[in-house]
Amino acid sequence: MGTVITVIALLFLLFVVFGAYATVKVVGAAKRGVDRTISQARRTVEDTTLRAKTFAQPGPQGELAQLRLSLRTSMRATQDALQASAAEDESLKESLSLFERLSTHGHELDAELKRLETEPDRNTLATRLPGLRERTRRITESADSLRWAARDRAHRFAGDDLDTLSAQIDVEAGALRHWTKEPGPPRSWPDAPAADAESSGGQSAPGTRQSPPDDGAGRSAITPPGQRPTYPWQKKPRPESTT
Repeated sequence: MGTVITVIALLFLLFVVFGAYATVKVVGAAKRGVDRTISQARRTVEDTTLRAKTFAQPGPQGELAQLRLSLRTSMRATQDALQASAAEDESLKESLSLFERLSTHGHELDAELKRLETEPDRNTLATRLPGLRERTRRITESADSLRWAARDRAHRFAGDDLDTLSAQIDVEAGALRHWTKEPGPPRSWPDAPAADAESSGGQSAPGTRQSPPDDGAGRSAITPPGQRPTYPWQKKPRPESTT
């Protein structure tokens, strides 16, 4: 009895532990989903605000917003492309590590541009804009280079796989269409029977030599004329008169 109670207690404990683990996993996944949704919503709001500033605020303020928008767009697109391709291509891990180092410079530049958006001195902004513009250009060009290299690599692998698959399909299609047998030696026509030859009037099949007719056999087939019988009422033939 004590053994049964111990087994039941262990099973109950296992169910409790499993339920707690599943609950933690579900809560963690839900929390990550909520955080991801909040981050995407915040990012969408910031991008919309930056687009509005580029049109509503001319001068250095609008240019700062444009630099931030181009920087964030390029870095985000490169990050998504590398992460999506790295799951299938192990060689892109080095590219991901390089992008992480580039992202550090990108975050520093984005934070600096964001601080300068509230700078009231336009002369100071005009003085620092060329350097900020050059840094933004270098970072975005590096990010674009990584992104397009990863895409070109994926397209090349897809093209090579498609070429190999097309060649295999062509071979298989040719094998499926190979239903005819190999041609054998030509067959000769059989000789015509003798009965068929006689019924056809003695004509032989084309291509065969005709034997010459036998004269004796031909004459024996016709009955020679014999003497006619004489009857009493018939007159004797007159002898021919001689002169």
